[in-house]
Amino acid sequence: MGFDSGTLGQKTVVDDALAPNDPRVEHKFAEVGGFKYHYILAKPEGKPAATIFLIHGWPDLGMGWRNQVPYLLSLGLQVVVPDMLGYGQTDAPDSHEEYTMKKMTAHLAQIIKQVTNQPIILGGHDWGALFVWRLTEYYPELIRCVFSVCVPYLPPSSVRMGLPELVEKLPNFRYQLQIAGGGLEEIVGKSPERLRNFINGMFGGTTPEGKPVFTIETGVLEENVDSIGQSPLASKEVIDYYVQEYSRHGLHGPCNWYRTRELNGEDEAKLAADGFKFPVPAMLIMADQDAALPLWMAAGQEKHFAAGLKLEVLKDCSHWAMVQKPTEVNQHIGDFIKSVYGDSLKAAL
Repeated sequence: MGFDSGTLGQKTVVDDALAPNDPRVEHKFAEVGGFKYHYILAKPEGKPAATIFLIHGWPDLGMGWRNQVPYLLSLGLQVVVPDMLGYGQTDAPDSHEEYTMKKMTAHLAQIIKQVTNQPIILGGHDWGALFVWRLTEYYPELIRCVFSVCVPYLPPSSVRMGLPELVEKLPNFRYQLQIAGGGLEEIVGKSPERLRNFINGMFGGTTPEGKPVFTIETGVLEENVDSIGQSPLASKEVIDYYVQEYSRHGLHGPCNWYRTRELNGEDEAKLAADGFKFPVPAMLIMADQDAALPLWMAAGQEKHFAAGLKLEVLKDCSHWAMVQKPTEVNQHIGDFIKSVYGDSLKAAL
């Protein structure tokens, strides 16, 4: 949903992060809703204490959770990390109408049922965070607890508002106009080198003069994209993997997530009328240096959560919290899961 590469702070390192083609995970495929989804499956030793699904955002992949999967395995959890519609080895339909929250949450609900017959732990980041809030609204019976990294709960509204109107209200989302309008795809799609530079830049790489590839005011800055250097948050091996996966379908599918505001509004009118309150425990982890999703957006969230909301704030942290502050993120997730599962999780350990 949002990113500003201007403030990255200090990165911490997790030694056992997943690598591309890591032997600790299996690659699985599911046919749901007429589309093929790819996901990675990691199984702990012995019987899993529970199953956790992790949902990535834009412009990311399931590998965005590479620092979390080994830690969650160590808690005795079965971990499922899909590439979402439009990304990686998952199908990427051309029409934006296939990317509504209602359709895509239905896809994931089917995958959940294929993987386990128990309610799951559900976590998301960026668009994946908005997605997990909506998945829990549409299918609360499938969810035991839910958490978001960087994205507060944005309740469905009965007031219809297009993207231009939203941007007037929330100028920190102005970059979305370029993405939804196709400008970003046009700029980045001009050469394979630009795709690599764009990915490096979105994960904090800059020009030799320290200029970013992307700002929340504009989106991608074409004048900078040809001279972006290596990301400080991802190794060359990981960037190579991202380039490989984004080269399958390009950026049209991922950018389609930004083109569904009106369609989502129509689908969510009933949710808005119902005044939904989350019946399961929830956690929100905010990053204090995320320009697109500032801390003030989390104010007053508690009223939407009947079973409680745990709010955590990461200091000196940008939008890419899971790779910039993996130890802290893992600690928050672990503490949250332990608070929900209690003795049953301890027994599994």
